[in-house]
Amino acid sequence: MATELRLGTRGSQLALWQANTVAARIAGAGGPPCRIVVIQTSGDRLQEAPLSDVGGKRLFVKEIEDALLRHEIDLAVHSSKDMPAILPTGLTIAAVLPREDPLDAIVLPRTAAVQPRTIDELVAHLGQSPSIGTGSVRRIAQLTRLFPGARFSPIRGNLDTRLRKLDEGAHDALVLAAAGLRRLGFASRISFPVPATACVPAPGQGIVAVEIRDGDARVQRALEPINDDGAGAALTAERALVEALGGGCQTPIGALATPLDADALELVAVVAAVDGSRVVRARASGSRLRAANIGAEAAGRLMQDGAGEILAEARRTQTAVDGLRP
Repeated sequence: MATELRLGTRGSQLALWQANTVAARIAGAGGPPCRIVVIQTSGDRLQEAPLSDVGGKRLFVKEIEDALLRHEIDLAVHSSKDMPAILPTGLTIAAVLPREDPLDAIVLPRTAAVQPRTIDELVAHLGQSPSIGTGSVRRIAQLTRLFPGARFSPIRGNLDTRLRKLDEGAHDALVLAAAGLRRLGFASRISFPVPATACVPAPGQGIVAVEIRDGDARVQRALEPINDDGAGAALTAERALVEALGGGCQTPIGALATPLDADALELVAVVAAVDGSRVVRARASGSRLRAANIGAEAAGRLMQDGAGEILAEARRTQTAVDGLRP
């Protein structure tokens, strides 16, 4: 029997779904068996704090990447939107799974009498000052324009915990990634899929990424049959945009690359002021083979239109918050 691969992952519901799916696909392609190694991350230990207050989503990958660099595991499986734009030296993304629905989703309590069909119906249902559960700077920055009187507040924990809190009345609505809801069997809870015209999703949203050590030919060979080229090109474009903007996980950047045909990609991107007062948008398109250039091109257009000022203000705001911590 082929020597097993040690697959590192977080222990959340969604992370384990992702890890087991990657393991099953490797086995299904004739590769070696995988042993799941659950690694607790700083993000898991700091469940009560907003991500923006504790260092952003990188907290969900750092310990796993450290284990990979120490050769304690052979591959790591992540939600790609949690990964920093620049990976640690010695690591690379070797494969991605086909992309699930990349959009954000509004989830209403089970008791909600309406299933909104349009944004206008959604706004009318939630009223002037709804309580909306999300700690995402990107979502708040864009959705504030739809809900100027909304009270946004963080909601952490496993998906079933978040849904239970919503149904118990903690919020009027949640904003969650549609991909996680669908993958864990909660697609029926999606009350309204938020179109990218209203809220551009996080770069990498809906894509499961597999990270390995540079030059690890054995693991690379095991992953080649399960890699999805289209999702990989989309992720390359979106990550290149974030890198060119100098953005991190808790900055108000949205990006979504969509296949136009078998070869071409179109990237839509947005940078929004945290208070929703200003938004700049850009588009770029081209061959999948130029995915990184497409991302850089869109980033250049955003910068020409003032994205740099918006991002600098977002960083100043975060620095001020950091300075108030005990």
